[in-house]
Amino acid sequence: MSEQVFRHPSTVSDWDDANRIARLRETRFGRQWRTLGRSRRVLIRVLLVVLGFAAAFAQYWNVDVLPERDRLALTRPEVYEVFDSADPDKRDTAVVDLVGLGSLDAGPTAAALPSLAAIGRVWVVKYDNGGIDTQVISRIVAERADQEGVDNLFVAGHSMGGVVALEVAEHIHQETDINLIGVLLDCTPVSLHAVRSDKRDTGENMLRWMGWVPGARESRSLRFLVEMGARRDRFWDLYSPGWKADPVEFVDAVAEVLHDKLLSGNAASNGLIEAQFKVIVASGAVDNLEALAEPHEDKRRPMIVYLRPRRALDDDVVDVEYTEGVLTEETAGPQGLLLVVRMRNTGHANPIQRSLDYNAAIADNVAPFLLRIDDTGGRQDSAQSGP
Repeated sequence: MSEQVFRHPSTVSDWDDANRIARLRETRFGRQWRTLGRSRRVLIRVLLVVLGFAAAFAQYWNVDVLPERDRLALTRPEVYEVFDSADPDKRDTAVVDLVGLGSLDAGPTAAALPSLAAIGRVWVVKYDNGGIDTQVISRIVAERADQEGVDNLFVAGHSMGGVVALEVAEHIHQETDINLIGVLLDCTPVSLHAVRSDKRDTGENMLRWMGWVPGARESRSLRFLVEMGARRDRFWDLYSPGWKADPVEFVDAVAEVLHDKLLSGNAASNGLIEAQFKVIVASGAVDNLEALAEPHEDKRRPMIVYLRPRRALDDDVVDVEYTEGVLTEETAGPQGLLLVVRMRNTGHANPIQRSLDYNAAIADNVAPFLLRIDDTGGRQDSAQSGP
């Protein structure tokens, strides 16, 4: 005999969907409003969302943007010495080193290259985080040279720093009495076409962020997103089924960005990176090379040194073959003063990571070339370095 379960009618009705919906309507916010009740409720919801965004933006502005803006307002470009000349007789010559995209101070890079002291005293430029003005930099360098009794300058630039170095070199060559003996370019792109497409796209995307998002020039949180986006291929495989992610590589990328780009005292601000990238976009490197090739008063034509990896594909940022072709076209010939050094075991402008290879290239190729230049009267040359 089957059991019968008795259910009170009120129990059944309590679980009825129609009753539940009606009960929700009776207890909702603003139920007592008879005039434009629905419109008023929608307006309040929108207002709450706007207030939430406003509160989040206020936190972003006060915690992320304003402190960084105040810090950057105190920075100034400067030139300081890293090494004295290895030869006391060469204290009238100085090497001026300029760092590339994303860095503020060339000091750590130059410190990894003690072989530069064979050429003369080694000075470095620390950029102003507010931007880059090559005429101001050249004036500061010229003023220090005058104070220190330096008559000869050899300007060096790594990666994008080489674009700045060419502009600074032109100012020094044409606007001062200082003798410019040469310019060293380390994996430098002579134009935006020489930057590999994926790196070029990353820079262009960052410029868009700078233009669209308030506070983007100072924001560290946005910088973190951009830097992680540039490294996404290391930890996120978009082409695998399910978009596979590698948590170990992700943690390594986060640590690298924090250490090298956000918490380092040598990291450039977003605004400086914007200025650096615009220097490349608006680069007149070919014009600078042509200007340096023109005789100016009684000054000798400066030499050009190009350091690059032996295998072009080892540089994943710059098409070094393209740049070398432009340099050859602009500086070669019977009176050309071009030295191309193809280094083994190096990548894109990485003298800190591959200091032994860079120092060997400078000691074995660049410094001797400077000594030969007076005897040969100038010529195009190339060299291989490394085992």
